[in-house]
Amino acid sequence: MSWILIAMILALLIPIYEACKDENIWQKMLAFASIASKTAMISLFVSVLRDDWMLGAVAVIILSVGNAGLMLLAHVIKRVSQA
Repeated sequence: MSWILIAMILALLIPIYEACKDENIWQKMLAFASIASKTAMISLFVSVLRDDWMLGAVAVIILSVGNAGLMLLAHVIKRVSQA
């Protein structure tokens, strides 16, 4: 099971590289949203392995609400840069 977790962490490094490389704000926000989703999936996977439902509940909340706040932040940054 640990090789699955290592593969998930390696998949997490791809959007981190893209966020550091690209200067476009939308590409950075999409990369950060991908990081948030992958981190929540890793948390959900670990919670199932440990049979820890509290960690699973937090991961589900991150999956359902986390990206909405990030996209709202992207719109605010876009409006500020246009003004």
